[in-house]
Amino acid sequence: MRETIRFLKGGDIVELEDVGPTDTVLDYLRLRRRETGTKEGCGEGDCGACTVALGRLVDGKPVYQPVNSCIQLLGMIDGAQLVTVEDLSSDNKLHPVQSAMVACHGSQCGFCTPGFIMTLFTLYHSEGAEKSRKTVTEWLAGNLCRCTGYRPIVEAALEACFDAADDAFSWRANETREKLQSLADSRDVFIGDSERFFASPSTLDGLAALYGQHPDATLVAGATDVGLWITKQLRDLPKMIWLGRIEGLDRVESSPSGVLIGATASYQASEEAMSDLSADLGELWKRIGSKQVRASGTVGGNIANGSPIGDTPPALIALGSTLELQTIDGSRALPLEEFFIDYGKQDRKQGEFVTGLFVPRLSGNQTFRCYKITKRFDQDISSVMGAFRFTLENGVIREARIAYGGMAGIPKRAAGAEIALTGALMDDPSTWGEGMQALLSDFTPLSDMRASAEYRMETARALLAKALMEISGTAPEDIRVLAKREAGHDRAA
Repeated sequence: MRETIRFLKGGDIVELEDVGPTDTVLDYLRLRRRETGTKEGCGEGDCGACTVALGRLVDGKPVYQPVNSCIQLLGMIDGAQLVTVEDLSSDNKLHPVQSAMVACHGSQCGFCTPGFIMTLFTLYHSEGAEKSRKTVTEWLAGNLCRCTGYRPIVEAALEACFDAADDAFSWRANETREKLQSLADSRDVFIGDSERFFASPSTLDGLAALYGQHPDATLVAGATDVGLWITKQLRDLPKMIWLGRIEGLDRVESSPSGVLIGATASYQASEEAMSDLSADLGELWKRIGSKQVRASGTVGGNIANGSPIGDTPPALIALGSTLELQTIDGSRALPLEEFFIDYGKQDRKQGEFVTGLFVPRLSGNQTFRCYKITKRFDQDISSVMGAFRFTLENGVIREARIAYGGMAGIPKRAAGAEIALTGALMDDPSTWGEGMQALLSDFTPLSDMRASAEYRMETARALLAKALMEISGTAPEDIRVLAKREAGHDRAA
């Protein structure tokens, strides 16, 4: 057992033994190291002012990812290289990204600038990124400029970030690799006592044993949700178990039958496999948070926290995914939709935790669509999330799997609509009406700050029509006729 965390900072190995369960990287930098270049903005991982880079070995090479230090727990950087804006200059010379920001006048008030620079630093060290404005804006979607100075920032990125990396970090890559390799070990980490601790097991058996002893502990993978419990809800979480060091739990394995996603696999790590399953899934993954969120946040965490507006569960439910869970006594599997029982309640026994998810591939006669409806395109929570899988035979719907988020206290299938659409003809929109009408009985949505109940219901029905129209190639005017007919049914009811 190790009673410290260890990481690389400024070329030196740092070892800390005083790590609290809810200590954040941002507070460590600003309050303990007095490195104040990293700024605190929103405190919830939305604005990017606190962005730092974490370097970890991937296939034997240091790879840098941007993360929001305001919601990244300090214990979670164990074994990594922590890079902040203070680390970039070398021999009293600015980093190429910093020089480009100066030359292009990319800094105005300056508050957001360190975060932009650190995100661009990770783009600078990425491989294979296409040089385009679209690439830059996608990379910077998690960084907010309060002065609206985006044009010169984008210009700086285009000038600096698409040639081969030539900075102190690339020059010292071999040295960094050796130091990161020296930090890797298979010991469990436990800092604290039985009443208050930060722990990080290295094996599934170790996790099962520890969680069995402390079923009241908080399990954390990427902290993109748990971090907000700390910074916004001000919750005291005395027992924290981080899953990020468990070997194999971050696996993403593709096979002819589907994709297996480990509980700690990040959105970014699973994006390629999801895109391969469905182009719609690939687009959905790109709209989950920002680069910072996708580098840390996990698919397993999005499921395990049981949010009724989580982006991934409706799509994964519609695809017929299976969830894997484990306790110290053994493991089990269940259909994903059965995991969600009620708002804030999941089918998870005491001491049981999510280990992975299996997502089956579409068969030759199946089609899939999913849509995320938000007020903003980037960095926003769903008002309604709809996902649809249809099994077709000679133009007839033989099976429908329809799931929504934001329409109930849990991600939920539209059972009535599924039954009503079975037997419907894809080339005859008049046979779709019963399915759209059935949604009125399947859900009783609530009104909140994101959307009214009426908006949610109309949107859910429109998304179902959109999916059917796209798959069938039906002309929009046919859908308008159907919508008018259904509106008449509603008034009559």
